[in-house]
Amino acid sequence: MYNILIVKYGEIGVKGKNRYLFENKLIKNIKNMLKPLGEYNVYKEYGRIYIDVNDENYEEVMEETRKVFGIVGVCPGIKADKDYDVLKQTAEKLLEKKIEEGCKTFKVESRRGDKSLPLTSPQMSIDIGGYLLTKLGDRIKVDVKNPEVKIRCEYREFNTMVYADTVPGYGGMPMGTAGKAMSLLSGGIDSPVATWMIAKRGMDVECIHFHTYPFTSERSREKVLDLARTLSRYCGPIKVHCCNILEIEKEITEKLNREETTIHSRRFMMMITQKMAEKRGCQAIVTGESIGQVASQTIYGLTCTNAVCSLPVFRPLIAMDKTDIIDIAQEIGTYEISIVPEEDCCSVFAPPKPITKPKLDRIEKAEEKLDIEGLVERAIETIETIVCEVE
Repeated sequence: MYNILIVKYGEIGVKGKNRYLFENKLIKNIKNMLKPLGEYNVYKEYGRIYIDVNDENYEEVMEETRKVFGIVGVCPGIKADKDYDVLKQTAEKLLEKKIEEGCKTFKVESRRGDKSLPLTSPQMSIDIGGYLLTKLGDRIKVDVKNPEVKIRCEYREFNTMVYADTVPGYGGMPMGTAGKAMSLLSGGIDSPVATWMIAKRGMDVECIHFHTYPFTSERSREKVLDLARTLSRYCGPIKVHCCNILEIEKEITEKLNREETTIHSRRFMMMITQKMAEKRGCQAIVTGESIGQVASQTIYGLTCTNAVCSLPVFRPLIAMDKTDIIDIAQEIGTYEISIVPEEDCCSVFAPPKPITKPKLDRIEKAEEKLDIEGLVERAIETIETIVCEVE
């Protein structure tokens, strides 16, 4: 029955003269998402994006399409010849399908895209609704205020179209329309969600992961790569830069105040991330921090870590509750991977009582004992870059 998908988008529609740039990028991203399934005709017509499908594959194509950022919904529809009687007959077929699915009430919403039709859009709805009641009125009733299904009928310049359901997408903006970010990716719940959320706002992403092998295991690193592969379902292939900071952690532990080690570690991570971001052409840094969640994420701790960065640091989760973050992690498929117990570089060297109100001047003074530039450069030399994508 279904032979077309109607792609709905939100914010792109208010982009004015630049709208076509966002639409073209969205079409490109849809085609890239669908490549593993084959070649599909994705095209723009009258301010909408369409995908030609068939009744056998539309569900699979729709499921992949809804993951593309910038899309608020995907509607499976039936495209037919430009004939008003054909339009009514198509609406009858779709409503009959909905009756078989259990619907008891309906409403018709119409759109006249070709003014040569003598009926207005409201008149179309009344006429088609009456036709449907004549054909199927013994099995379904009209409810214009709260219908179980809306039969949407369009009479267009070259064809007619009927659809009912809308499968929700994630919204946002098409990836690649808002620059590029370097995201700190750990094995926890938060950072994959933060990466996903910033990508949803249109940013291309690369990730940097810090480890202290052999103090942290190879399994710990593989867990992070699994998270990146899961994110690639939405973001496309993701480069993960794995950086060993064991030397840095040892220096901090041996030479600096024990209760401040977490803040010092975070500052070094941000220094390294800043350099990698600049090297990779990124315009921002992304972290999964949220105010007050752990000791280093108090406003005092965040002030100390921010001080080493000149690039903007985006924290998409900053005001979110943990339960809300978990909900997103479960929705996008990262939660079950994140909760697998593996030690990370932060937990291995974490002090028993980390400071919650570090003072920037004291932190900076303490770090004068370290060869900061040398430690950062040697850590960068350890970086191994892995491209993660859905297998």
